[in-house]
Amino acid sequence: MALTLSIACDPFELVRALHEGAVETKDIELQFQPEMTNPQRHKAMVRDLAFDICELNISTYLIAREAGVPITALPVFLYRRFRHGSIFVNPEGRIKKPQDLAGAKIGCPNLQAAAVVWASGILQDTYGIDQRSPVWVTEREEDIAFSAPPDLKLERTISGESVTKLLFRGEVDAIMTPQLPQPFLDGHPKMTRLFPDYADRERDYFESSGIFPIMHVTAIKTSLVETHPWLPGRLVEAFELSKQEAFDRMRRDRTIPLAWFGARWEEERHILGNDPWVYGLGKENRKNLETAIRYTQGQGLIAAQPPVDTLFIS
Repeated sequence: MALTLSIACDPFELVRALHEGAVETKDIELQFQPEMTNPQRHKAMVRDLAFDICELNISTYLIAREAGVPITALPVFLYRRFRHGSIFVNPEGRIKKPQDLAGAKIGCPNLQAAAVVWASGILQDTYGIDQRSPVWVTEREEDIAFSAPPDLKLERTISGESVTKLLFRGEVDAIMTPQLPQPFLDGHPKMTRLFPDYADRERDYFESSGIFPIMHVTAIKTSLVETHPWLPGRLVEAFELSKQEAFDRMRRDRTIPLAWFGARWEEERHILGNDPWVYGLGKENRKNLETAIRYTQGQGLIAAQPPVDTLFIS
């Protein structure tokens, strides 16, 4: 009888073959639950262990592990994203260059969002802006409670009010957000990127650091690993096969309704390598994860930096 496991994650192309059954998992039946938002998914996993397997924000995962939540992670990284393009300012405001963010008020959905942790960490490493320097204004409660250090300056918006509105009124100097704000997509005159040339800066960041930032890990209940020690290896293999199926679909670019998709695919592979979404704990991923851990502690979300090997199982 197959082991039936619930898995909560977005409907990524990387897992499409698993979701649709094109890749089979021997002795495992995966029941996908893709319909939740990231906050719903993250909270349900770290607060209630609502799923057997869950795509989980890396910073929330680190906080949960420090708090003793019985989960571990597979070295499968379904979501990565560069974050220079995730910082927005009001062109009528005082922020004209990244150094102006020192001591600024920065709005964000919540402090634990991986986009916020990575963006603030990159600002520190690249422009010398201490992660504890800004006042952080958040819209909602954190996915999991943490002990904020005394020098971490936190404020909350009025219930239901977005940090975007605060940016328009000049009550915050900038916002960091995982998703592109709708007013930005609509061309609102009071919202622009801090880095209009973000793609060039992200490329420079990768070429200097070798890091394509890992946003989310794949968490699994520790009890499942203890009961079925063969399970992590089987799952990692299945995720890898599904990823390769996704790459094969992308190579058949005639099916994709984008004029220059093939050229962009070739360009990305030239810059990032043949597998920018590589799984496992190789040298590049270790540096990536160690950087995320350092940024998470630098933001004041965890007290100590755990060794990478203690966080993953395969």
